[in-house]
Amino acid sequence: MKKLYKILTVIGARPHFMKVAALHQAIEQSQYLEHVIVHSGQHYDNSLSGQYIEELNLPTPEYNLQIGSQTPNLQFSDCIKGLDRVLVEVEPDMVLVIGDTNTTAAAAIATKKRNIYLGHIEAGLREFDRSIPEEINKLITDAISDLYFVPTATGVENLRRQNIIDEVYLTGDIGLDLLADQSHYEDVATFRTKHSLSNDYVFMTCHRQVNTSNRDRLKAILEGVSQLERTVIFALHPRTKEAIQTFGLESSMADNIRTKAPLGFWQTQQLIKEAYAVVTDSGGIIKEAYFHKIPSVIIDDQTEWVETLAEGWSILSGAQSDSIRSAIENLRRPETNQNALGDGRAGQRIVQIIEQFLHATRT
Repeated sequence: MKKLYKILTVIGARPHFMKVAALHQAIEQSQYLEHVIVHSGQHYDNSLSGQYIEELNLPTPEYNLQIGSQTPNLQFSDCIKGLDRVLVEVEPDMVLVIGDTNTTAAAAIATKKRNIYLGHIEAGLREFDRSIPEEINKLITDAISDLYFVPTATGVENLRRQNIIDEVYLTGDIGLDLLADQSHYEDVATFRTKHSLSNDYVFMTCHRQVNTSNRDRLKAILEGVSQLERTVIFALHPRTKEAIQTFGLESSMADNIRTKAPLGFWQTQQLIKEAYAVVTDSGGIIKEAYFHKIPSVIIDDQTEWVETLAEGWSILSGAQSDSIRSAIENLRRPETNQNALGDGRAGQRIVQIIEQFLHATRT
């Protein structure tokens, strides 16, 4: 039976795949919504996109804009041009964008230039620093959206301060919807044996431009974790690997650091889940660690996930080697976790809100 409404979701970076997988599951249960997925190609490496499509049982995106790894302005222009052609062909009733990537903001602009309804998943988050590329993308997207799907109460308040009040919905974070399914996790002992892991290793990621484009910051981060008397499992992003080679920082990595190519979604989750602590500049990893009740040390100067800081599950170390080492060595696991980022049902709420919104436009 033909469905009433066509929803087009634009994805392009690693964090988008987990979120669109949860969203797609929810849309599949709807009797009204048809789902079309467009991949911008921003993360074109198979380890950053292709394997997630297979692992998360996502349908292959119907379109790939192939914008690749370019300067931000070229990514924007190619995404806008490519998506414009798709919008004309598909004629969606609503476009959904996720998070704060160049894909997100460019797709938002293309959508509104075609006068199509726009929904922003992960709306309202702020770092209050316009030197951060992701912050600009957040502001652009929230300025022109029609529906705001907000993961936290802090995000709702941030929007209110900008006088954005209508069509703002506190849904919880859709990025957590998949994590509660325990069937994907191996037995702990089996997992540790398979990967030769101790019970006090640290899981690490580092990929943000503020760290990978600055030699001093990246060097300090590597030296900070090198000082730990623990094994560090470092999931190495292609951008970070290239930066280490370009800056000649191989010698800043001690023998306790074990690098791994970008990992699959469920393997990453289990590495977080069984870790002593996490070191990261990734908003997604911060949230995932919080969900798994694992402390995280944030190698950035701020985070939009302030709830994890308030509860003590995250510590801001910045890119200072002594602060990173001290944060790990003096770690205290909080006694409570208030599930401030959501309860695993964000996708269901988002679909219900979209249905109600589009029904109202037909009456």
